[in-house]
Amino acid sequence: MGLGLDMADAGAGRVVIRRGVPAGAERQAAELYWAAFGRKLGPALNPPDKAVPFIAAHLNADRAVCALLDGRLVGLAGYQLGGRGLTGGSASAVLRAYGRLRGLHRLLLLALFERRPARGQLVMDGIAVHVDLRGRGVGSLLLAEVAEVAAERDCREIRLDVIDVNPRARALYERRGFTAVRTEHTPYLRGLMGFGAVTTMRRPVGAKGTGAP
Repeated sequence: MGLGLDMADAGAGRVVIRRGVPAGAERQAAELYWAAFGRKLGPALNPPDKAVPFIAAHLNADRAVCALLDGRLVGLAGYQLGGRGLTGGSASAVLRAYGRLRGLHRLLLLALFERRPARGQLVMDGIAVHVDLRGRGVGSLLLAEVAEVAAERDCREIRLDVIDVNPRARALYERRGFTAVRTEHTPYLRGLMGFGAVTTMRRPVGAKGTGAP
């Protein structure tokens, strides 16, 4: 894709961006995703030793852009297009993995996270970056590549949601040109899910962020 980030100062090589989760890296992708979003998804998919294999088994590998450092997956950003997002898994798959009684409860919780794109929108499923590389520009590179995907698919805007307990992510999105358009307060979820508000942010396709990569 041509995007990259030099990590020589950290004793490593160059972060490169590619589209799609590399074959054989599904487990790494699931671990990164869980590290970033396990706090939010935990009530629906815990315990981790069951959640991570479930996510890995149901990834839509073509619905992500990934960051690789010396061939190792260190970041990814998922998105929804054409009715498919990065994380999959049907209702029957959830019931098989967690059992019918516990699975039904989990399906209700997972339904809270469903977001359908409007016409002309690309909806992001979030960004996950390895903890050792956070704050070093990897997230900005991933966002830039997602924007390229959106432009190629003739989308007018990119939409995402960010929870109130993740101010670092919101600050990144704001630097990259996203604007908050709506905040839904969900105090009834704070005890169960760990957050009490969700903000929807949008960015027109073609808009440039102000932050450096």
